Amino acid sequence: MPYGYHDQMDHGWGGGWIAMLVMMVLLIMVVIAVVWLLVGGSRRFGGGEAHSARATPEQILAERLARGEIDPDEYRARVAALTEHKTGA
Repeated sequence: MPYGYHDQMDHGWGGGWIAMLVMMVLLIMVVIAVVWLLVGGSRRFGGGEAHSARATPEQILAERLARGEIDPDEYRARVAALTEHKTGA
């Protein structure tokens, strides 16, 4: 039986469609990872500075105390210094 149009088109493709499917899935995964890093992951990788820039000095000190960067005595001393500075004493 002579080859028809579809028979001729099927020859030579082999497993090429599998490679294209794998590449498409990898491309989608890369796009999702980039979007996650730009939007959601920015909070973990340095995006917190933008939030801290709008925070009051007392809030920044409270965050530092919560992270363990300063101890409670240093926190109280710095809050007192801020209060003195605001009142002009």
